[in-house]
Amino acid sequence: MHEHAGRERCMELTTIERSAGAFQKPVGAADLQAICHRAFGRRARVVSAVELGGGMYNNTFRVAVTGQDRPVVVRVAPEPGLQFRSERQLMRNEYASIPWLSVIAPLMPRVIATDWSHEVIGRDWMIQTLLDGSPAAGPQGLSAYPRPAWRTFFRQMGTIAGRVHGVRGPHFGPVAGPGYATWRQAVIASLEDIATDLDAEGLNAADMRQVVAVAMQEPALDDITEPRLLAGDLWIVNVMVAEGAPEPTISGVLDLDRTLWGDPAADWTIRMALAKPGTERDAFWDSDGYGPLDRSPAAVRRSLIYQARHLGAVRLEHHRLGNADGVRSTYDDMAAVLTELY
Repeated sequence: MHEHAGRERCMELTTIERSAGAFQKPVGAADLQAICHRAFGRRARVVSAVELGGGMYNNTFRVAVTGQDRPVVVRVAPEPGLQFRSERQLMRNEYASIPWLSVIAPLMPRVIATDWSHEVIGRDWMIQTLLDGSPAAGPQGLSAYPRPAWRTFFRQMGTIAGRVHGVRGPHFGPVAGPGYATWRQAVIASLEDIATDLDAEGLNAADMRQVVAVAMQEPALDDITEPRLLAGDLWIVNVMVAEGAPEPTISGVLDLDRTLWGDPAADWTIRMALAKPGTERDAFWDSDGYGPLDRSPAAVRRSLIYQARHLGAVRLEHHRLGNADGVRSTYDDMAAVLTELY
């Protein structure tokens, strides 16, 4: 972290130091002041701003502004030219999802202001209320409790995911579009976008294109005929827990910008809940959590295609963060998936 006085009336600004080539580009004191002028009026002054870690896509700040009873959260999207085809305009997708996420509204931050005009800083931005609690992935979160108590947390995660997955939608694909008439079309489009992004970054996308070929012929995808809401990125890093609670209690959910309509089994949350069998995560599947997962032969075939889609997205993420070992590991994992698919 780097602390300095901003140019706008000695604003106290604390930022995260990054290399010049990092994906997340700086947001300065003048930018934050301009955003708050647009949202709260010319009399509003940013007193302090602290850039929050944990997120790897948007720049996120906790900002104290005159005239506001408590700090707000300012999120600034990446520059348009830096966004992958498979991740384009995620903040706009999140905003379009809010009415559909009313089933978990008490857990979510409220939107105070948004701006897609690029008149202020040339990037999309959003201001939200600050959620109470501690990050579940932080030192005062899940790790502050004994491991047996974690089952309570994962059971709650299952309940929340189940509520989201119960919402029915108008089309397949990202909530903000483009929409598709069939789940097969939406899956193929997503896989092709990831492959195109890999090509653009100079990474080998041959295995992703093999998965596209499988998806084009896979009849099990056509069994999914009703679009359901997928949270897209709901897991520990995007959850808050109540401070001082006797057991880990989820008090907030944030950053649901990868929502889409489709098969609930394709959600990132499902992948993560399945990732460590035989651990506390198994409570996710309790009857008073998410409930049992469909493990029919058709569902297993679909899950392999979903796993390949996740691996492609993870490969892009590792590449963006400069994690060469992580990128390489996805090729081995993808080869194992393709062995099962063929």
